[in-house]
Amino acid sequence: MITHVVIFWVDAPLEENRAKLLAEAKKLGDIPGVLHFHAGSALPSPRAAVDDSFAVAISMDFASQADADAYQDHTLHHDFIRACIGSIAKRFVVYDFAS
Repeated sequence: MITHVVIFWVDAPLEENRAKLLAEAKKLGDIPGVLHFHAGSALPSPRAAVDDSFAVAISMDFASQADADAYQDHTLHHDFIRACIGSIAKRFVVYDFAS
């Protein structure tokens, strides 16, 4: 299984852009090959080890690397990038891992 995690920070206005990013991100769960999809906002934490500085995180699982690769090339993924990266999201990091 391949898990794809993306963490986003947004420009001001924070709440408005967080909502826009979440709405657009939820469409990614409809891409064929996505087994499990989760999207949400950071939870405030008093623990020093927890980075709660981000606005939105998404996580999805794929059965194979081929499915993950097909996701990257899908029209909905490209639409999300055009709609959000640079205009809403000021920064993002990606973590991919196999289990």
